[in-house]
Amino acid sequence: MPVLRSGSAASARRPRLFAAGTLLAALALLVTLPSAASAADTATVPERGTARMGQGVVAHDGQGRGAPTGTNAVQTEGVDVSSHQGDVAWSTLWNSGVKWAYVKATEGTYYKNTYFTQQYTGSYNVGMIRGTYHFATPDTTSGAAQANYFVDNGGGWSKDGRTLPGVLDIEWNPYGAQCYGKTQAGMVAWIRDFVNTYKARTGRDAVIYTATSWWKDCTGNNAGFGATNPLWVARYNTTVGELPAGWGYYTMWQYTSSGPTVGDHNHFNGALDRVVALANG
Repeated sequence: MPVLRSGSAASARRPRLFAAGTLLAALALLVTLPSAASAADTATVPERGTARMGQGVVAHDGQGRGAPTGTNAVQTEGVDVSSHQGDVAWSTLWNSGVKWAYVKATEGTYYKNTYFTQQYTGSYNVGMIRGTYHFATPDTTSGAAQANYFVDNGGGWSKDGRTLPGVLDIEWNPYGAQCYGKTQAGMVAWIRDFVNTYKARTGRDAVIYTATSWWKDCTGNNAGFGATNPLWVARYNTTVGELPAGWGYYTMWQYTSSGPTVGDHNHFNGALDRVVALANG
């Protein structure tokens, strides 16, 4: 009768143990993969309130090389800032030739810029003409609600020659679907609700900041705002390119997010006296 050696028994058990171990590992992977994927998806969505003007431009429209060229009119340099910049070196910017600024005041109906006082007052104190902007989230509350929240929290206007009209920053959604889940007609109605409410509260037509590609996708290239609302167009390239329908020219052009001192730099389409004229209405 053959003798079964202990080593042979161990060898016989190894395939069964290996198979069991492989099965357990596979089951563990199935359990952990969904949560890992969810964590990765969550990590790509920024925290509410952190959105800033032009945040989606490079990702969606790309970025050219070189300084802007081919502008026929005198251009006056400006910057836009948010809590992303923190305390801003306004004297440095002023000495470099920056003469106007826009400061983020609000987002949705849930966020106020935590650096607002330093940025808004600081730009004024060095001599700049300044204004404020609102980052729109059309999927959270109505246009009227957000216009009122903006005006009540830094978005007001006064005819002092130093305060620019408020800006509706309407662009790609950093928190989800780029058009905020709205149809093109629904987006146009939301924007109209905002600008009508803003004018009723302040007496001024809000400036609309947008990118041409977003405007085409999310409003159907609606031409209904060009006659009343000044255009601030976003395009990071050597030329401003195509403008959204309804506007024959831009009032402001955000041409880079990588400028000196503060990244977001802009041209005002005219000399400094035209900036003052916009401030005065």
